[in-house]
Amino acid sequence: MIKSSYIKAVPDMKGTGQKIKTVMEQKGITPRQVQARLGFPYVQTIYNWFAGKNMPSLDNLLALESILGVKLDDLVAKGTVPFEYEEE
Repeated sequence: MIKSSYIKAVPDMKGTGQKIKTVMEQKGITPRQVQARLGFPYVQTIYNWFAGKNMPSLDNLLALESILGVKLDDLVAKGTVPFEYEEE
């Protein structure tokens, strides 16, 4: 077996929250407006994204893409981590 490694891309929750917040501010869209458009019972969900406590699900990211008029890459921040694996 041969050990190999590479740098794996991973979502950056805090960076994603900051990107969403920045785009919303640029577009003049409030957290309450996003809450209403996504049908969330609480606005705190949006603030948790901003703080990097959690990340929108893929379906919510696709909805945000439409609501904010941007591409997914404009909303999702990426980080990296080393990843090791064995090859036969």
